Amino acid sequence: MIDKLDAALRFNRESLNLRVKRQEVLAANIANADTPNYKARDFDFASQLSRIVDQGRSAHAVTLATSSPRHVQGEAFPAPDSQLLFRMPSQSSIDGNTVEMDAERVSFADNALRYEAQLTVISAKIKSLLSAVQQ
Repeated sequence: MIDKLDAALRFNRESLNLRVKRQEVLAANIANADTPNYKARDFDFASQLSRIVDQGRSAHAVTLATSSPRHVQGEAFPAPDSQLLFRMPSQSSIDGNTVEMDAERVSFADNALRYEAQLTVISAKIKSLLSAVQQ
């Protein structure tokens, strides 16, 4: 039963996780708008989501080494920095910074709006699952 619930909500959970990571990347770009030679970064949301949903998170997990058989096994996931791409600016700047504040603000607001929409979808899905269980 739990496996079916997990499968029903997996896509939404992974989508929210990626939205949070993208919001952090965009916030870092905005924070470094005045840093000389800073290169704006982002990642392709759709390809990352499809990769995670198809392969699962455990495909890229690193198993932690233990020094005793009584230790609890753990997994670590690589930082998303390996999937970050550099954004190509439409206007170059004198100091080498590629952050375009207007584009970053639009991306930040769009990502936040999509995050809230995804939360609404998850909430509706959970309510429908609860009503199905209660009847």
